Amino acid sequence: MASGGDETTTTTLDGTTDHSGKPAVRSKTGTWRACPFILGNECCERLAYYGMSSNLVNYMIDRLHQGNAAAANNVSNWSGTCYVMPLLGAFLADAYLGRYRTIAAFMALYILGLTLLTMSAAVPGLRPPPDGAGAVTAGQSAAFFVALYLIAVGTGGIKPCVSSFGADQFDDADPRERQSKSSFFNWFYMSINVGALLASSVLVWVQMNVGWGWGFGIPAAAMAVAVASFLMGSKLYRHQKPGGSPLTRMLQVVVAAWRKGKQPVPADASLLHEASSASASAIQGSRKLEHTEQFRWLDRAAVVTSTDEDGKNNPDPWRLCTVTQVEELKSVIRLLPVWASGIVMSAVYSQMSTMFVLQGNTLDPRMGSGAGAFKIPSASLSIFDTLSVIAWAPAYDRLVVPAARRWTGHPRGFTQLQRMGIGLAVSVLSMLAAGALEVARLRVAASHGMLDDSTNYLPISIFWQVPQYFIIGAAEVFTFIGQIEFFYDQAPDAMRSMGTALSLTSSALGSYLSALLVSVVTAITTRNGGLGWIPDNLNRGHLDYFFWLLSVLSVINFVVYLWIAKWYRYKQATTSYELSSV
Repeated sequence: MASGGDETTTTTLDGTTDHSGKPAVRSKTGTWRACPFILGNECCERLAYYGMSSNLVNYMIDRLHQGNAAAANNVSNWSGTCYVMPLLGAFLADAYLGRYRTIAAFMALYILGLTLLTMSAAVPGLRPPPDGAGAVTAGQSAAFFVALYLIAVGTGGIKPCVSSFGADQFDDADPRERQSKSSFFNWFYMSINVGALLASSVLVWVQMNVGWGWGFGIPAAAMAVAVASFLMGSKLYRHQKPGGSPLTRMLQVVVAAWRKGKQPVPADASLLHEASSASASAIQGSRKLEHTEQFRWLDRAAVVTSTDEDGKNNPDPWRLCTVTQVEELKSVIRLLPVWASGIVMSAVYSQMSTMFVLQGNTLDPRMGSGAGAFKIPSASLSIFDTLSVIAWAPAYDRLVVPAARRWTGHPRGFTQLQRMGIGLAVSVLSMLAAGALEVARLRVAASHGMLDDSTNYLPISIFWQVPQYFIIGAAEVFTFIGQIEFFYDQAPDAMRSMGTALSLTSSALGSYLSALLVSVVTAITTRNGGLGWIPDNLNRGHLDYFFWLLSVLSVINFVVYLWIAKWYRYKQATTSYELSSV
């Protein structure tokens, strides 16, 4: 911590440093002066990501000549990988590199992947032949999928670090800056959706009407702008020092507790081992955590035995751990059930890039009449999800929070867990809306004699899909924004990138769950020569059954979540940080 003269008031109190490694000066670094560069980076990166992913299922069908189920599964599996790789990036950021250097390094891989993807769609030889002009070669498929998975690795260093890096610009020890941090998460999610808005409108139209080379090339250019925006703010940023491997610290607690398995845990928590400093933790960049009664068997790691007394001032970390180190592991364990509750919601969300697009492909996309009618690509309907978020985010701050505050008395209107729970409940309605539309669509197909015709549009406007997109947008504002803030706030101080990555992996497992459900449903419903729920000709299938299945899973998930929220105990920390390495 800064000491002497005015230093305590001019430098930050949370241990952040400037670009040269010196204590960050409050008036010259961080806060909203640094955030535009971070938000600009996020907006352009999301424009690049959604610009190449929103319509990916149609590229696989039209250019790689895959069936509906295979294309949906490939997109879900790739999307899942994009949300698993943040565990790697977050570990490197928290343990060794810091968030700034991790973001910068992984952006290089991201641009490389986007460049190769553009080449695979535009360069003769790498570009797959149009339908009917020949088979897709192994080399063409390899170039495409190598590019996709390079992008997935690149996202791994960006997704978990950018939101945490932005939140680092606000000093937790300063009440005014801490209040601004909550607003930052709303603006951060807004920047995501501004990028998604441009992607789902302009770029999807370019892909469907101009060409895939341009459709993938523009996202590559947007990513270059994202890099420039991020680097331009370098001198303004505040940096949290990496605190060493969190996995090692957690493993030390488990080993120490196991080695003392027969030691009784004292009823008085003050007898457990803690750092000698009055308030500072022994973990770089972390505050002390108060002892909690949950998972008391782990407290054995902090029990001081006669063997530990001689080396108490310099203990063996594999035998004696501090209370804060034990509570760090407890915090992560408490987060896991909350994390798991987001998987089904993420599976629902993933339908926007798979089943919603396939459903929209069968509907009438025309605006106007005659030869000059403008056609809306089905993947562009996700614009209404984005518009919903853009509308709901400020409405939540300006209308919902004040109203809820009068009812609950909570300064945020709802607790973070309540906010996420409301979103889980709302997500059920999106699947019900999609299922109801599908029932109506199948009836129209049957009444017009179009069961065997999958090439012509049904006489139903594609805009009937708007409600299901809009409802998912409302669910996002409650669940996903609440989730970003919750995992940053409740993760141990030295593991905040890992906390964000953990929340993102629920999205990965949601995508994998969606792919698994499609595979299982297809395998079961196509037995004995059946067409199945999701055939290439959806007019002869039952996509509505798939939406009902997700509705039931969502209801079950919400009921389980209510129990989890009641069980959860929020993290309690002191307000002081340890600035010197240990």
